[in-house]
Amino acid sequence: MSIYILPVLFVALFLYGFFKKINTYDTFVKGAKGAIELTISIFPYIACIMIAVALLRVSGVTEFLAKLLTPVFKFLGIPPELCELVLLRPFTGSGSYALLNDVFTQFGPDSYISRCACVIMGCSETIFYVATVYFSQTKVKKLLYAIPCALLASIFGAIVGCLLCRVM
Repeated sequence: MSIYILPVLFVALFLYGFFKKINTYDTFVKGAKGAIELTISIFPYIACIMIAVALLRVSGVTEFLAKLLTPVFKFLGIPPELCELVLLRPFTGSGSYALLNDVFTQFGPDSYISRCACVIMGCSETIFYVATVYFSQTKVKKLLYAIPCALLASIFGAIVGCLLCRVM
């Protein structure tokens, strides 16, 4: 059924435009032009966050912080093997997926640690990336409450998720 969703949506939008007497091609071109302008305007923000994440990983800061915070995460019920994943997830999606793949390779996909890693990936978001992209296009520049609340929700989700993986 899912293979029919896009064609049906395309035909429905075309028919809607036809009956409303909207020039669908010009509207599509206008939207594509806006998307290109948006991409160009947010590119510096995205490049900045990607460079910062690469520097954190290459410099060993994430590994150092993971080792430093291992007792805290262990106390909270998060397996120590997932500390780096929890720390890196708010910054990068692709880097955290690479760590997830490493967890699968090292512990197997059906292990407790792999299940916890999957739950952490599912209940968290690339907070700094999303904030960079969305807030760069709005008038909101004060992220004093948004970022800490999102980070707190992410760590709380990891704690509850690991607890549920342990129980189930």
